[in-house]
Amino acid sequence: MTVLIIIILSVAVLAAVALALVRPTLAPGGTGLRRRFGPEYERAVARHQGDTKAAHRELGNRLRRHRRFRPAALPPGAHERYRSRWARAQEQFVDSPAGAIAEADQLINQLIRERGYPSDGYGEQLAAVSVHHPRDVDGYRQVHLLAGREEPGRDAERTEDLRAALLAARHLFDALLDERPEAAATAAPGAGAPIAASGTGAGSES
Repeated sequence: MTVLIIIILSVAVLAAVALALVRPTLAPGGTGLRRRFGPEYERAVARHQGDTKAAHRELGNRLRRHRRFRPAALPPGAHERYRSRWARAQEQFVDSPAGAIAEADQLINQLIRERGYPSDGYGEQLAAVSVHHPRDVDGYRQVHLLAGREEPGRDAERTEDLRAALLAARHLFDALLDERPEAAATAAPGAGAPIAASGTGAGSES
């Protein structure tokens, strides 16, 4: 009887250890998820109105679906083409802030697809990118929400919103462009070219 109890306890301990190894990001209290997702963790909790269990389920599902993703290599000359197009979008901001945002949204969407991220809808794109670039993905969220949105009567405030979104999106753009095909990068925000301030551009990045 004593031997049987020891065997049962041993099996239980081994099962607990195996579960901890397989699911390190779902530790009690969400410490692993908070560390992995950073600001995306806080957004998920807020989106679920403070329900941390629901936020943990959402983020855990994102990890299970996308953690093994590896970016595809870009074809020769793609880096230069993308950087040239982004530079033109920044220059366009002087005369057409909304046009620059629309171009940035389209450009990031195209780069995400060319890197091989899911192409079946914006929501799934955002989820996949958030797993590998959790500290930069909100830039894409901002430009996507602002692209094509007309808000007459608050031009100065809207221009500042657009400028901030373009600056934030540049971080993700650089991170996606610099991803290595052999590994899922979690690169730090890239240092983008400055955007001129309103009236002479959109202000320098600080």
